[in-house]
Amino acid sequence: MTDPHEPSAHVATLGVEDIIRRFADGSLTSLELVDNALERVAALDALGTPMALNSIAALSADARDVAIERDRERATGASRGALHGVPVLIKDNIEALGLPGAAGSTSLFERASRDATLVTRLRDAGAIILGSTNLSEWANIRSPRSTSGYSASGGLVANPWALDRSAGGSSSGSGAALAAGLAPLALGTETDGSIVCPASVNGVVGLKPTVGTVPTKYVVPISSSQDSPGPMGRRVDDVARLYGVLAQSRAPLDEVTPSFVAASTWRTGHPATDELFDDVVRALRARGLDVSERELAVPGEPEGRDEAAVLFAELYDDLNAYLAERPGRGVTSLEDVIAYEDDNREREQRYFGHENFLAAVESGGRRGPGYTEARTKNLAWALETCLTPGLDGADVLIAPAFGPSWKSDLAVGGHPGPASPATMAPAIAGWPIMCLPMGLIQGLPVGLAIIGRPHAEWTIIDAARRIESTIDDRGALPAPSWTAPSRG
Repeated sequence: MTDPHEPSAHVATLGVEDIIRRFADGSLTSLELVDNALERVAALDALGTPMALNSIAALSADARDVAIERDRERATGASRGALHGVPVLIKDNIEALGLPGAAGSTSLFERASRDATLVTRLRDAGAIILGSTNLSEWANIRSPRSTSGYSASGGLVANPWALDRSAGGSSSGSGAALAAGLAPLALGTETDGSIVCPASVNGVVGLKPTVGTVPTKYVVPISSSQDSPGPMGRRVDDVARLYGVLAQSRAPLDEVTPSFVAASTWRTGHPATDELFDDVVRALRARGLDVSERELAVPGEPEGRDEAAVLFAELYDDLNAYLAERPGRGVTSLEDVIAYEDDNREREQRYFGHENFLAAVESGGRRGPGYTEARTKNLAWALETCLTPGLDGADVLIAPAFGPSWKSDLAVGGHPGPASPATMAPAIAGWPIMCLPMGLIQGLPVGLAIIGRPHAEWTIIDAARRIESTIDDRGALPAPSWTAPSRG
């Protein structure tokens, strides 16, 4: 299939390892890489372009200048670190100097941005902050009727594999931008599924680290017990490199082949996706890997209610604290945000309201009635019913993540497609989870989730490499088909 922007196609899907090698042999410069990315964004992302992805929230004004500086440093033999001269996109709820950090909301346009701690780590490692990515507004916490990938500030993100389908949420722009070859690396954030979902439906790789491993300072919060920024890329090794920088961590030298448990009851309910997962499990066993199967508890309405109660209470406290100290004019509390959105209803509530914000105010925060009990029950379910018995005697849990992407529908609301329960228990417990592509269903990507114990990210990454290699042997995933027709 012809690439939609041939002039940038030669570098659009290069992996980070290839980029670093080409920097070293002089066949590519950081400025060339940035210029090609900017040209590709201009050609494919904005409204009126053939794809109109809407994945980019803003571009850094200094990206070319920083690229020139990185090339000059490289010419003298200097290197700042593992990402020297590599462009990175960050999600719009992560603050960085010169970018909005607006979480998709126009209410934050007058608030000044600072460099989040994780952005400082990127810059210290030599990365070029290319820009920020659109997202589901307020990271999808505002309303039960929200449409994944839509924000008042940036519009609706399209999926490069089929433009009428969802790019997932809430890190939709990061997933779509990677799939479209707009940058080699991106950052997302996850509270429950917000990295795994866009990784799965866009056919890329994403890792939500253990909560607390990657700092959340100057990241617009939802929940201190569940929020975690994490790396996204097109290959496992790319995500591993970015994770090492974000977490200031190195892979252990000793390598032990991980043992796997396939969660036989964590299914998407989409037959072709679940059958593909079973095929991958058989292929892993055929390669000599230890893969057992185990039935795990499936969450019901009580678990969902408890998680919602926890998130609303923590949102009230955490977002209020964040807004109160962020520089600039404008909203300084959740109540201010609600009033602003009511006053600007035509723009901010054009398609859905802020019912969950109202519920968060009503919750009274962590001191409100029911928070402690809900958190205690939720955590016990995640740990004692799911994760501890699920990982007993094994290193990682695996399950299908999401089925094929669903049609975007702003008029009716989100109604996401088939999904397994794989994200919920690790989200509640704050444990790490990774997603990588496992194949295509009717031309649309679907992902496989890998869960490990707290701070076992390198074990998860090792498992992901083995799965990725197995899937490669079965036939590598193609690039998005770009001109995919509308599907029913």
